[in-house]
Amino acid sequence: MRYLLFLPIPVLLLSSCGSEPSPRAAQAQAAPVPVRVAAVSAQDWPASYEATGTVHARVTGTIASKVMGYVQQVSVQVGDHVREGQVLITLDARDLDAAVRRAEAGRAQVESAIPEAENGTAAAKANLDLAQATFRRMEELAAKKSISNQEMDEASARLKAAQANFEMTRSRRTQLNSRMAEAEQEVRAAAIMRDYTKVTAPFAGVVVTKSVEQGNLATPGAPLLTIEQDGQYRLEASVDESKLASVRVGQAVEVITEPADRKLNARVSEIVPSVDPASRTYIVKLDLPAASGLRTGMFGRAIFPLSMQKVAAIPVDALMERGQLQSVFVVEDGLAHTRLVTTGRRTGDAVEVLSGLNAGEKVIVSRPPQLQDGSRVEVGQ
Repeated sequence: MRYLLFLPIPVLLLSSCGSEPSPRAAQAQAAPVPVRVAAVSAQDWPASYEATGTVHARVTGTIASKVMGYVQQVSVQVGDHVREGQVLITLDARDLDAAVRRAEAGRAQVESAIPEAENGTAAAKANLDLAQATFRRMEELAAKKSISNQEMDEASARLKAAQANFEMTRSRRTQLNSRMAEAEQEVRAAAIMRDYTKVTAPFAGVVVTKSVEQGNLATPGAPLLTIEQDGQYRLEASVDESKLASVRVGQAVEVITEPADRKLNARVSEIVPSVDPASRTYIVKLDLPAASGLRTGMFGRAIFPLSMQKVAAIPVDALMERGQLQSVFVVEDGLAHTRLVTTGRRTGDAVEVLSGLNAGEKVIVSRPPQLQDGSRVEVGQ
């Protein structure tokens, strides 16, 4: 015989379950939080166009030798700052020293002939003076019929010979003067060529490349060093062809350089008229102000101002940022609700809203610490 045992199951009524209010009910019953609000407004903001580019030195000098010779010494390294006229590279100057000595020897030879020529000229002048005095006396005697015609002819011939001799010696002296000037030019030219063995900096700057070492053969025109003028840089930005009408020479442009995101006030100095057929962009050169830390090859962004543009904007202090998330509190039916938003540019105390809000909606500014999502709020004046 089977027996079934039924055990009563007590039903426990938890009287406390229904007595606690829900969180939203508690918030509804709590005192409203006083807040200040601002409406999402449409504002006229200046539009802009951003172009990327690379920083370059305004003045770059490629240093090369004017003469052929073996490099004796390289006095600088990449990164060194140099002053104008500083010796950077020294070449072997023995051949050119010999050329200078030959030129100086030629000049000395001409100089040694000058005293002899001057003495010859002085003697010829004295002989000419004597011949002239003799001829005058002979003329007086001839007028008195005291000498024969033969004697008069001989006196005239001696005068002409003295004059010719004097002119010849004076011509030799003039030739010596010309030879002396030529010798001086040869000495100067040889000295200049010898000075070319000391390669100097054409301006103050910094060495950015070096392609020469001691013992290399330097040939005329072959690059040895590259120097950039320190403190003088420009940004060469690639601007879209469609923005050509918005860019002009002399225009003030904001430039942001990386990696420090430093803002600089630049000015358009040149617009290259040719357009790249592949990218449909053209190069705009912007002169940068003197600033430390700028180097050739740095990345930069140029912000070109365009016409005014209508944007939706809210006060900056209405925005809450947690990592990559941006949100605001929106007042709806007397309650505060969290709304995720996407923002854009900022100017002064306002921020552009790209998505998440509509014009006219009310956002809470200067959020009170006790404000939470769903809190009742009281909008103050």
